[in-house]
Amino acid sequence: MKAGFVEKLIERLGRIGPEEVQNYFLRLAQEKGFLETVFNAIQDGIIVTDSKGRITYLNDAACEFFGLEPVDAIGKRLDERIRGLDWESLTQSGAPVSRDIEIFYPENRFINFYIVPLMIESRDSVAGIDDSGRPRLKVPTKAQQVGHAMVLHDITESRRSTQQTIESERLNALTLLAAGVAHEIGNPLNSLHIHLQLMERKVRELNGNAQTELQESIDVARSEVSRLDSIVTQFLRAIRPSQPQLRPENVNAIVEEAVRFFTPEIQDRNIGVEQELRSDLPLLQLDRDQIKQALYNVIKNSLEAMKRHGALRIRTDMDDTHVLIKFIDTGSGMSAENLSRVFEPYFTTKPSGTGLGLLIVRRIVREHGGELSIESRQGQGLILTIRLPYVEKRIRMLEAGETKPPNQATTPFKASS
Repeated sequence: MKAGFVEKLIERLGRIGPEEVQNYFLRLAQEKGFLETVFNAIQDGIIVTDSKGRITYLNDAACEFFGLEPVDAIGKRLDERIRGLDWESLTQSGAPVSRDIEIFYPENRFINFYIVPLMIESRDSVAGIDDSGRPRLKVPTKAQQVGHAMVLHDITESRRSTQQTIESERLNALTLLAAGVAHEIGNPLNSLHIHLQLMERKVRELNGNAQTELQESIDVARSEVSRLDSIVTQFLRAIRPSQPQLRPENVNAIVEEAVRFFTPEIQDRNIGVEQELRSDLPLLQLDRDQIKQALYNVIKNSLEAMKRHGALRIRTDMDDTHVLIKFIDTGSGMSAENLSRVFEPYFTTKPSGTGLGLLIVRRIVREHGGELSIESRQGQGLILTIRLPYVEKRIRMLEAGETKPPNQATTPFKASS
């Protein structure tokens, strides 16, 4: 709207006729439509509320961020439409406020928002007509707050980039630690194993209860040595780079082989396993042993997360560029807090877990150029998806003006890597 338009309109209120008033209203409507078009073209979200926190305007970007419909949102309180937003505490200071939030519906995003109070100088009605025939206005009263404007900026990409940098630095530190672990623990374990063998030979020369008791102690010691050796081995596998030996492989065959490996445990737990394997999948360039190891870890986690009589559904599918392997279990699921830490080394929710299984899976998937994502809600099971490329990406031509990849739809409480 042109500067001074409203002021000029007010000045002429006492001299304009009905037809001219109608023209002014049409012009105001055009200006409003123009401003809405501009605001809807902005990628940042904009929400305007009145003094009671009720939504009076929101643009298309704001609707997309929070999954809102303008018809349902206008006139409603903002904290009713956006659950978890403490509107009262954010606006009580009367000063501009900036915060970061994470939202999970309709997509997992990180949003920075800026709230600023809207102030307006109230004008009284026309006090009369002056000698020249113009309306006489009273002096404007003190400015009062009539609402708030909320500007929302999507910072998802920068947040994830920062998280990946931190994660990379953490793994680099673990890699350095791995060399020391292998040397400081591996060699003593080998020595212990050799001396346990020598002790066992001496025990065989004994008779009676003494032989039995010493043999039991040796067996316990050997079991603990094996457990320590397994932890060190898993730790090294999880973080030590290893070049996959790629050959054309059938993903369905590897999935079936992995399921057969767990058949005794599946039967013992009375767990139903349903396999939906797409028959027309292309052969992928894979390291069969590494992918099998990754699937072992995923299936083992699913079985341990479920009680008896649970169900595990395994699906294979494909899109334009990737083959998908999806594992859906009926376990206890994970909270949002635990899900955000699921790829941290040594983080586990199991009493006897090492916290390295998913770290190994992710490393293997990444070395094959793939992606790993996990979706879960507390008490509602877990969905783990492995995406392996079958189209080699070398160059992707960008559309004119394209500066970032399009957002990919996700669901609430999702971790991906």
